[in-house]
Amino acid sequence: MNMKFLSLPCRYTFNRYLYSSCSVKDILNTQPEGCKKKLKGWARGMRKMKNNIFVDLDDGSTHRHLQVVVPKNKVPDSLSYGCSLEAEGVLVKNPNNQLELVAETINVYGSCVVEDGYPFGARKTYHPEYVRQHLHIRPRTATFSSLLRLRDKLSVAVRNRFAEDNFIEINAPVLSSNDCEGAGEVFVVKPDSDDLIKEMISKEHQSPMEAFFNGQTYLTVSGQLHLECMARALTNVYSLGPTFRAENSKSRLHLSEFYMIEAEQAFINNIEELLSSIEKTTSTVVKQLLEHSSDEIYHYRKIIDASKDNDPVNMVNVPYEIISYQKACDVLEKENCFKNKMIRGKPLAKEHELFLVKYNGQKPIFVIDWPKDLKPFYAKAIPNNESLVYAVDLLCPNVGELCGGSVREDNYDVLKKKLSLIGMEDKLNWYLELRQFGNVSTAGFGIGFERFLQVLLDVQNIKDTIAFPRWPHNCKM
Repeated sequence: MNMKFLSLPCRYTFNRYLYSSCSVKDILNTQPEGCKKKLKGWARGMRKMKNNIFVDLDDGSTHRHLQVVVPKNKVPDSLSYGCSLEAEGVLVKNPNNQLELVAETINVYGSCVVEDGYPFGARKTYHPEYVRQHLHIRPRTATFSSLLRLRDKLSVAVRNRFAEDNFIEINAPVLSSNDCEGAGEVFVVKPDSDDLIKEMISKEHQSPMEAFFNGQTYLTVSGQLHLECMARALTNVYSLGPTFRAENSKSRLHLSEFYMIEAEQAFINNIEELLSSIEKTTSTVVKQLLEHSSDEIYHYRKIIDASKDNDPVNMVNVPYEIISYQKACDVLEKENCFKNKMIRGKPLAKEHELFLVKYNGQKPIFVIDWPKDLKPFYAKAIPNNESLVYAVDLLCPNVGELCGGSVREDNYDVLKKKLSLIGMEDKLNWYLELRQFGNVSTAGFGIGFERFLQVLLDVQNIKDTIAFPRWPHNCKM
């Protein structure tokens, strides 16, 4: 090997910094008093005293700020609330025994002049609807930055839960040729180029909507059917990804684009094992969050004035209560306080779901054994009562339905008849074929990721649980 390059003169000089970089979170957790540190972030507050200016430094790593003490003779002209900056200095304890950085040098990267149109002022609170109008700057607010950190921790906890039980993560496709439940709430996909469409149209597929993929294609409403394929080879699988609904709903619980936690397990043929899997998922995920992020959770809940009745600890306390659909109807029929009358044999309205949660002491409750007409075609009938299916909804505070699942129909002939009745036999022939070769029973569930955050944090509007919410008439950025 030719090593001559080692003797060449070096064009660059690498200095070892006396100041080591780290995050505000690391500093506040380790309390390295007397150390020299370099910090970068944003000024979230400023207080002017006789000889010093005190800056609340936020770098996004935690909801807590580190106070930076800047001698007045070292204050840059552009230092202000909202600016980005770098500060170097020594960490010391102040008379209140709180750690702070005494700046020896401070540099402003980007100035921020509030009077020029910056939408948020120092030490001011704003209604979520106003904050939502500024999606590009919303992460700089204390409330939403905290939400985003917890959203990240929730996704980590979900993956940890499944990894512990040897589930395989599957990246379910965003583009799909099926709409899963056949509800028709889909976005259709086609190229934007008319020239490309003309080029790709064939005799068999003359519709512009079918030209590119030789068939109509949608943004996925669920990865479930794809996971059923995977479960028949890998046993336990899950996905965490985006799904889409073309519903004209602007409610506090609906988005046009949202994320789903979906899991599918082979060799499950009864509702008890399915409930156990759902319960383990929600309880272990919340337990992990409380163990590692309780400070952030309760900080967020405090600043939004969350209901004390809806405590995330309730998600950890297992087993959850179980009630049949018919028993739930019995409970609801005794009440006359609903805007939407409860009709046995019809879906439960949101107010019915929330009442059942309240009836259960604001704790999660499973509703099982549903009429077959209220659940999708793939739910398996209960052998001794084929008017009912092995399906479940998990109801929780604030949102009502958090999770839905079922044991899947694994009988080829029964499924073929169901698909024929809804006119889907040809389109889902591949799904039917799964029951022909090395077939097994499977069961699975889906949890709305944003609704999960709503339950944990008592967020009232789902639009405030995702960085860039999309809903009818709104797709900013």
